Amino acid sequence: MLLYHEKNKFKKVIVAMSGGVDSSVCAYLLLQQGYQVEGMFMKNWEEDDKFNYCASEQDLKDAREVAKKIGIYLHEVNFSTEYWNDVFKNFLLEHQKGNTPNPDILCNKKIKFGIFFDFAINHLQADYIATGHYVQIQSLNNQNMLIRGKDCNKDQSYFLYTLKHQKLKKILFPIGKFYKTEIRSIAKKIHLPNANKPDSMGICFIGESNMKQFLNRFIKQKKGNIVDEYGCIIGTHTGLINYTIGQRKGLGIGGKNHKKNIPWYVLKKNLINNSLTVVQGINNHQLLSYGLIAHNVNWINKINISNNFFCTAKTRYRQNDIPCQVQLITLKTIQIIFQMPVFCITPGQSVVLYSYQVCLGGGIIQKIIPKLYI
Repeated sequence: MLLYHEKNKFKKVIVAMSGGVDSSVCAYLLLQQGYQVEGMFMKNWEEDDKFNYCASEQDLKDAREVAKKIGIYLHEVNFSTEYWNDVFKNFLLEHQKGNTPNPDILCNKKIKFGIFFDFAINHLQADYIATGHYVQIQSLNNQNMLIRGKDCNKDQSYFLYTLKHQKLKKILFPIGKFYKTEIRSIAKKIHLPNANKPDSMGICFIGESNMKQFLNRFIKQKKGNIVDEYGCIIGTHTGLINYTIGQRKGLGIGGKNHKKNIPWYVLKKNLINNSLTVVQGINNHQLLSYGLIAHNVNWINKINISNNFFCTAKTRYRQNDIPCQVQLITLKTIQIIFQMPVFCITPGQSVVLYSYQVCLGGGIIQKIIPKLYI
């Protein structure tokens, strides 16, 4: 358990409380360290009563109960307009371009560590903000570094690569030094009302099972052909936004038409003729990428980067680290060459770079490098 520090009683912390167990224990741990703690619940989506995409009403109820239980004040704010303008419009636009965006990363940048950060620090005069992310901060050479969480299965640094070291001075991540099992144990020990609440899945308001239905409310879908690598029609898709590169399930074509009992995978989307190209076999060379180009790159710290340097990368959450070489095209655009081919890299997703436990930064995958020409 983190220890009480007398000096902390003069420091005010606003905790982003989602109604989940992680942010609840986050607030409790900060109280134990002696901070002046207040919570803030952010409503980021206006629900339509006819649809049950968002559980924010129940989440708010849970956050209120936790705040009452541990004895802190809970601010309640509505950032749904900002979420729509700064996150959701981009989410829809990228889908229309044929990409597969990650709205959680943009939400962290624009909402949690943008609008919420500014509101808490500037309007509420907080010394720090805190969230229930499984990451850590360490100081080195007068710079704060973003470090992976102790629990490698829950580490969330992938979603926070857009942070800058200047902001890390004002952020606390108290649960990053714990395993998830320990957080659950603390919640049960102090009898938090949400101690057994399941972890949320997907983005705030969209459950995994109804993503297609949700997107169809905002983007008009048009059926088209599913074709193999030779252009032969082998099926019909329900709309290109319903598929992602590397997808295997839900194609509706089984193993028929070619090599039987070998699964099909999505290779690419053709927006011009509204077709979906698929290939067979997980080891199909067309599904492999030898590198990528990323843009909108953010470097967390001011570090001396040579034109070419080696590190590791992740092109999706929970992926094992991939050894790679990074070449700077500009500070905001990089080329990455992998030590070995990587399966199904998806434009629109993020690539995040690491030096051992330190998160260096990352960017948006713009295009893949399908083959090396040496």
